[in-house]
Amino acid sequence: AAVINNAGCACEMVRDEGSLAAFFWRYEPEPDQLALPQSQSTSESSVALSRELKRRGWKFLGPTTIFAFMQAMGLINDHARECVFREVVDQVRSDFVRPSC
Repeated sequence: AAVINNAGCACEMVRDEGSLAAFFWRYEPEPDQLALPQSQSTSESSVALSRELKRRGWKFLGPTTIFAFMQAMGLINDHARECVFREVVDQVRSDFVRPSC
């Protein structure tokens, strides 16, 4: 039921915001807002995004789920500092052109 509800909310958000990507990238945290890599499961940004989505009617999501989503979509590079992929992800992120509304 939550997935069906959230799909409807996503369609509504696309109509209101122009795109999901433009909306979500507004919540990209500043580097100084994050703790050491792999040491947290939420952030100020994931709390704020979770609250906003709930306000818009989304269901079954919280700051931890949103933090994992932000990691998966590249808003947060949480690879350990010594991980070989950290630099790769940083390069891809720096080359990425963030969507605008």
